[in-house]
Amino acid sequence: MKIALLSCFYPYRGGISQFNACLYGELSKNHVVKAFNFKRQYPEFLFPGKTQFVTDDDEAVPVESESLLDTANPFSYHRTYKAIRDWKPDVLIVRYWMSYFAPSLGYITRKMKKHCKVISILDNVVPHEPHFFDAPLTRYFLKGSTGSVTLCEAVSKDLLNLRPDAEYAVIQHPLYSHFGKKKDRTEAENELGLEHGKKNILFFGLIRSYKGLDILLEAFGMLPEDYQLIIAGEPYGSFDRYQEIIDRLPGKKRISMDLKYIKDSEVSKYFSAADLAVLPYRSATQSGISSVSYHFEVPMIVTDVGGLKETIGDRGTGLVAPSGTPECIAKEIVRYFDDPSIAESCIRNIRTEKERLSWTAFAAELEKFIEKI
Repeated sequence: MKIALLSCFYPYRGGISQFNACLYGELSKNHVVKAFNFKRQYPEFLFPGKTQFVTDDDEAVPVESESLLDTANPFSYHRTYKAIRDWKPDVLIVRYWMSYFAPSLGYITRKMKKHCKVISILDNVVPHEPHFFDAPLTRYFLKGSTGSVTLCEAVSKDLLNLRPDAEYAVIQHPLYSHFGKKKDRTEAENELGLEHGKKNILFFGLIRSYKGLDILLEAFGMLPEDYQLIIAGEPYGSFDRYQEIIDRLPGKKRISMDLKYIKDSEVSKYFSAADLAVLPYRSATQSGISSVSYHFEVPMIVTDVGGLKETIGDRGTGLVAPSGTPECIAKEIVRYFDDPSIAESCIRNIRTEKERLSWTAFAAELEKFIEKI
């Protein structure tokens, strides 16, 4: 098959770009694949982080692509469509994760649907921080899809609410495996300046309101002195609200913070030092952080939102807090450490999941779906 991929690729950074690079590499083993990239993904004033792009010391995977689509310039929509059409793909695969992209991607997919199959990979249908215009914009985008792939059942339900007749398949998020091997725990703790012999819990990834770092900080304040908290990730927006909580915690000296975008070569030390990753999300679909945790065989505690129970709790790779309160999160953390058999069971199940959630398996399921529709 000739497969066109339209999304963000190198030099854009972040989880979406990482996923796309892995998918491009896997599909290229058996197909002719071309990446069509953004010329401008977001106007700078809409981007809450420090930069959208890789920096000189990043190790993001370079992918050869054609940078055409400027989401803020409607004149680029037709140019991008024309370039993809003229390449004559058998299928166009598009990533969709927020309604901001609906006008640009929807214009292209609705036109391309006349020429080839169009598959949308839906990270979200309803965004984590919703707006009144999300539903109509997403409906507009979805009309351009021959079929859709979701990464968990929760997103499938959102899809069917907006488009009951949608052709879709659920294919779980594959594991990221490009972060290297797990390090010696003592070495990792030394690199992070952590005290040895403590119970280490990790909050990893972009710091956004819906991810509930404030909930975890309040929970950490309820834990005994033999716990340490590692926070690693770039704040999207002000960190002041979290710092105010930290400043009043009695255990604030046991909190290690690296408030920056974590490049690939640095990821290993955080997960190698951690006993447990905590994802205290207020809302969620699936989480790319869980696939990193799987890679390093670090069990998780998650809240019962979106697809987290389905992809973690039901698989036995972590514990699910029945509510997203600090008290409940703290209780589950203590329960995890008080019973060594929980960690043993979670790690055993993670190893099983690692065999199932390969990029080869994801690509094979995607190919089956494309052929079927």
